[in-house]
Amino acid sequence: MTAPTELPSDPAAIEHLAQQLEHHPDYRVLRRLPMRTHFHPAPDGAPLRRGVVLDTETTGMDSAQDRVIELGMVVFEFDPVSGTVVRVVDVFDELEDPGFAIPPATIAIHHITDDMVSGRQIDDAAVARLLKDVAVVIAHNAAFDRPFVEQRWPVFADMDWACSVKDIPWREEGFGSAKLEFLLHANGFFHEAHRAEADCRALLELLSRHLPERQQPALLPLLETLNQPQYRVYATGSPFETKDMLKARGYRWSAEIRCWSRVVAGEEARTEELTWLKRRVYAGRPAHVEVEPLGARVRYSQRSGHKEAVAL
Repeated sequence: MTAPTELPSDPAAIEHLAQQLEHHPDYRVLRRLPMRTHFHPAPDGAPLRRGVVLDTETTGMDSAQDRVIELGMVVFEFDPVSGTVVRVVDVFDELEDPGFAIPPATIAIHHITDDMVSGRQIDDAAVARLLKDVAVVIAHNAAFDRPFVEQRWPVFADMDWACSVKDIPWREEGFGSAKLEFLLHANGFFHEAHRAEADCRALLELLSRHLPERQQPALLPLLETLNQPQYRVYATGSPFETKDMLKARGYRWSAEIRCWSRVVAGEEARTEELTWLKRRVYAGRPAHVEVEPLGARVRYSQRSGHKEAVAL
């Protein structure tokens, strides 16, 4: 039996082996995510802006009852015209005692125990300091993180938000999933998942990389959504027999208001959606639906915008 070959200790030699392996069509190589602070040179003369990538770990899924137990933020500079990520400016990661026992099922995901958070409190002043001059808050599934942090730190309600799941066309770019770990693996990296700072760094790496079809930084289409109006269209009083049609169209049922609704982007998509509802759902009969404009300061929160009634 042949003894296993000992790997070289020199990092350059190991990298050479990795490059040889990944050139073989039967293998793919994953590298540990680098903890880098500089990504790309700033474009000449470009006025840079600041963004923050945010992630939370919580005691559960319900923002009304559960609590944030870890907040991670990575503040970075970017060029708003090209979407180029330039450098990391600051990093924040703190734990907080929720005041009750963390459920075992939750601990199994993020491995944050009661002992780790006992007596800890996240520094509110430090959170406010990091958010100063930040133009956009980005989270991977912002609809989860935003309600949690707004409840704990109201300053987040006065900021523009974007979602790196919804606001980047991952599937159009050939990715089979928008899950963070999947996207990271597809780009050749692995990391210590399900801790706030590590997930923030992983997301920033993805935002800095070029999308394969557009050949633009992944951050750019996300930034473009900030200036594009979005609307939540409510299929008010839709006939019961149209529920499957609405679901297939991407509508979601809200039990609280007993109504199907869907978010669309842009004036053209709004007009198209109202036309579709009139023709397919209400069969040309007179009807009224509601349309709710969603600016970047309302999107992905649980706060409502101003609804307007629209006659079809």
